[in-house]
Amino acid sequence: METLSAAAPRLKRPAIGSATLSVIVALYLVSVPNVTFWTKAVTYLGAPSFALVLLAIGLFALFSAICVAVSVKYLTKPIFMLLILSAAGASRFMDEFGTIIDVDMIRNAAETTGAEAGHLLTAGFLLHMTLFGLVPCALIALVRIRHRPFSQKVRWNSALALSCVAVFASVSLANVRTFAAVIRQHRDLVATLNPVAPIVSTVRYVMASEAEEDIVVQPLGTDAHVIAPLASGKPRVTIIVAGETARAENFSLGGYARETNPLLARQDIRYFTDTSSCGTATAVSLPCMFSVYTRSTYTHQKGLKTENLLDVLTHAGIKAEWWDNNTGSKGVANRIAYTSFSDLNDPRFCNNHECLDDIHLDRLGAWLDAVKGDSVLVLHQLGSHGPAYFLRYPEAFRRFTPDCRTPELGDCSRDEIVNAYDNSILYTDYLVSTVIDMLKARQDRMAGSMIYMSDHGESLGERGLYLHGAPYFIAPSQQTHIPFVLWEGTETKAGIDDACLAGKTGQPQSHDNLFHTVLGMMNVATKAYDPALDVLASCRDGKAS
Repeated sequence: METLSAAAPRLKRPAIGSATLSVIVALYLVSVPNVTFWTKAVTYLGAPSFALVLLAIGLFALFSAICVAVSVKYLTKPIFMLLILSAAGASRFMDEFGTIIDVDMIRNAAETTGAEAGHLLTAGFLLHMTLFGLVPCALIALVRIRHRPFSQKVRWNSALALSCVAVFASVSLANVRTFAAVIRQHRDLVATLNPVAPIVSTVRYVMASEAEEDIVVQPLGTDAHVIAPLASGKPRVTIIVAGETARAENFSLGGYARETNPLLARQDIRYFTDTSSCGTATAVSLPCMFSVYTRSTYTHQKGLKTENLLDVLTHAGIKAEWWDNNTGSKGVANRIAYTSFSDLNDPRFCNNHECLDDIHLDRLGAWLDAVKGDSVLVLHQLGSHGPAYFLRYPEAFRRFTPDCRTPELGDCSRDEIVNAYDNSILYTDYLVSTVIDMLKARQDRMAGSMIYMSDHGESLGERGLYLHGAPYFIAPSQQTHIPFVLWEGTETKAGIDDACLAGKTGQPQSHDNLFHTVLGMMNVATKAYDPALDVLASCRDGKAS
């Protein structure tokens, strides 16, 4: 009697040559996860067109050469699976949100929190990764790869890879002028080539991170000092509200049709209508806006190597403190008092380490009452951070409906997305106005001021883009045009020519101005201060023309 194991036929795994598998994987990579790339290519090159056909042939040949070159025994499957999973993950964000995975985007992702990342790991993301990542990987795992003897494999693979490179070079040279012109005019095309661009960006980020490990922070403004105390003897207090993902286009203070700033509209404020950000993601904008460098001279490494505004204030003897309700200060508050509300996870305001911005107001009154000397406090908002806009405001601020109630933006209409986003701006209006009211209520004991400036804006479907983080050279205005609000109390605005300041509200301003404007407001003298970048300097003490 035969045993069961002997009777049952043994399943034979299908076999495939390494070169054949390499070509199949190359064809998959150049096509399926590159919908965004080919959509842009069709737009820029036209379809049908000879240039588009040559581009497809050339890229297929290039991808084939790469896949053949790495099809080494024992490494073929892991490498192919890594390429496919990388391409699948990147294509989800490229196709769904119009995201470009550059170094700054990799840095932003590396510095995010689990709660923030969780809003992107939706059912749609998991389904996408299953269909376009796990299923192809499972098929690769299933097959048995046939490898030639080593010497034959080297000769065969070298010949095949070089032939593919020759094809790529030939088709590139055949239409070099067209390709060069398109790449020069539309740099976003190469930036969406998947998985090449994301992998290159990741490698560049890792290399930069390793180089930054040994950075020694250089002092700045050690000569800083307060020129003179107020005649009243009151301490100067400035609250800096570092906004999150607020775009100027949706601020009614700047002309937006909806009333998203009803409370601030009744305050004695100055709103600067033409303000631009230093970057399009928090990891870039936040350290840049507090640095002494302008956007044109700022680099991430410079930001890490040089002390910032808060350090200079400390050198001047001013108490500087940072309250964070976001993903951290990105190094800005490394040398001052720092509180993370997401770490505290107060159940009155927080869920899964994400908190409503009311948590700032809950503690601000007691902090203000305890102030003894000149002080600057930074309130880093969670603001309007997407895609879960509906979690950024309480029910009382759900004015614009129907609002998108899921982080899966593809499940909502654009109107629903905008409604949710506008509700978050309405909530920010309440926060900033309340900060002003709390400072006003204590004018008998302190000379208060408030600056609100967002770190960057947000795309809500314009040109097919969502969220933020686009490379600055192609970023739409919705991601770089930000709101900037200034309020000064009775004593702090003494000596400021109101008509002069009113004339500045329509002039171009930017994150470049924050460093110097705050130093001017706190009456700090230092060689690091540039009056040309202080929005108040030319209107102060009779300097107005």
